Amino acid sequence: MPEGNIQVVILSVIIGTLAAIVYSLRILVLMERRMARIDENLFAITKKIALEEVKIEREEEKIEKSLKGRNRR
Repeated sequence: MPEGNIQVVILSVIIGTLAAIVYSLRILVLMERRMARIDENLFAITKKIALEEVKIEREEEKIEKSLKGRNRR
């Protein structure tokens, strides 16, 4: 009988280890999805910032042109 108990313990340890690995992989997949969403949000934010920078640069050019026109007079 002791041999049967050892086999049950060994199988229990193996099954527990496999369950832990599967659970860890599940958590890793969820974390990867979360990181992908964060990356998408960061990309959208940087795109908006870049567009605003372009608008600001255009406005600065307009202001500089209007100031140069006034200096000539």
